[in-house]
Amino acid sequence: MPKMSGAQALLESLERQKVDTIFGILGGAILPVYDALYDNKKIRHILARHEQCAAHEAEGYARASGRAGVCMATSGPGATNLVTGIANAYMDSSPIIALTGQIPTCGINSSYMIGRDAFQEADILGITTAITKYNYQPQSVTEIPQMVTNAFHIATTGRPGPVLIDLPKNIQSNITDVEFTDKPNIRSYRLPQPPDPAKISQAAELLTKAERPILLVGGGVILADAADQAVKMSDLLMAPVTTTFMGKGAFPENHPLSLGCIGMHGNPAANRLIGEADVLLAIGTRLSDRATTNLDTFAKDAKKIQIDVDAAEINKNIEVDLAIIADAKASLNMLLTATSEKLRKGENKAWTNKVKEIKEQLSPLLKENPRDLVPKALLSELRKLLPPSGIVTTEVGQNQMWSALYMQTLQPRTFISSGGLGTMGFGFPAAIGAKVACPDRIVIDIAGDGSFIMSEQELACSVMEDIPVIVLVLNNSVLGMVAQWQRTLYGRRYNAINLGKTPNFVKLAEAYGAQGTRVSSIDEFRKAIKTAMDSKVTTVIDVPIGSETDVVPFVPPGCGLPQQKGDY
Repeated sequence: MPKMSGAQALLESLERQKVDTIFGILGGAILPVYDALYDNKKIRHILARHEQCAAHEAEGYARASGRAGVCMATSGPGATNLVTGIANAYMDSSPIIALTGQIPTCGINSSYMIGRDAFQEADILGITTAITKYNYQPQSVTEIPQMVTNAFHIATTGRPGPVLIDLPKNIQSNITDVEFTDKPNIRSYRLPQPPDPAKISQAAELLTKAERPILLVGGGVILADAADQAVKMSDLLMAPVTTTFMGKGAFPENHPLSLGCIGMHGNPAANRLIGEADVLLAIGTRLSDRATTNLDTFAKDAKKIQIDVDAAEINKNIEVDLAIIADAKASLNMLLTATSEKLRKGENKAWTNKVKEIKEQLSPLLKENPRDLVPKALLSELRKLLPPSGIVTTEVGQNQMWSALYMQTLQPRTFISSGGLGTMGFGFPAAIGAKVACPDRIVIDIAGDGSFIMSEQELACSVMEDIPVIVLVLNNSVLGMVAQWQRTLYGRRYNAINLGKTPNFVKLAEAYGAQGTRVSSIDEFRKAIKTAMDSKVTTVIDVPIGSETDVVPFVPPGCGLPQQKGDY
């Protein structure tokens, strides 16, 4: 057995997990690990400018690549600054490993230190218990390899999510003989079981007898790499497909049977048709309030089949008629076979024609092609310029919903946004992480000015670390989504939403060594995007838009999904 420090054992364990990048910020309690990194040639460290952004960068890396992302911070404020990013990853089922430094378990005279409120002490295990799949704190160097192996296994299997390892400083520094293992050893952790054949058969029976089937595809389909199976199931049944916001990209939005996203700011045809379905197949979705809008009226006349790897999501929000608790890919593969065997030949022309009719009736708003600098025109033009494999991240707010509506997504893992937590400032660091994971692909962050301001310091990271991404700032000088709610629901009683003309985003970008440009026409926008895609440095494109430009359609909170055109 090799003799090494805890810090060296940690890095060796990470290498065994094929980790090539850590996003982090150092500090006193994690210095032994950073000292060991000095001699490491296999793991790249990227210096974030805020720990929250390090966590978002790790998540962007994970969601673009399908591999676990790793972030690291010191104790106390370093660890607590990670919390929002960890919570974001937890809500969106993203596999990240968070490494934190901690004060020593004992001092020079062997007295116990943890729990005495030492400098920069925080109970990060207690703080993150509710937002991690699991967390660890080794009490000896020899525990580290098994903990790292277990952490990656937990983070990446079943329903993915974050795992935290808190490393006392003396454990990082202590030296002893270390034995490594690549085999997880977690007594209470069980992998998902195969799909129940009897329930698969029942689901196939319901689907083959359905006259108006619809598929609702969620983020779990992307996580399970089951997008191809979802397309095959749609084609087999000739069933239209709508996605949740987190499922965007799981079904190509240029497919004739695509209805786009459902929900509060969903495609009108998707919202309408799901109310007409007689059988709803929901795959890898927790049926959240933003998708269903009203739990009591959602698809009330449909028989509901829910496939999810997490048993806790079954009947949590919507009561279903049939539940299959299993991996989405395995379930769809079995369901495809079972459905093919039961399916009667012949097209369901009545339903196909109804879908086409409603799409034509309710989609004029989304099909308009204005030439002014409005979100629809900008994002439609961007889709033409961006290759299908290009990766889009978004901030949170109106920019995010405009992206969901107008920016067609054609491939899985090419649309990355903060869904469950709705974290402003997420998009730019996520873009950096995605670019690190996929350096040969174009990555663009669709931002609002308010959200981009929350993480603009990462321009320093992108420039210094040579990670060129594009930031498109839809600049309306207000906190746009809150302003829309105040305008729509609070009688235009605007309060605390005005951002003014500060900062100047062109000068801000240049101050960090990035490129900045402001555009005033579609032609200038097109030229700016083309130039940015060819650039070797991060580019910020500032696009002024109207401060009262709304995201429409809009289903107010608590209202059911619209059943006709006039309901919007």
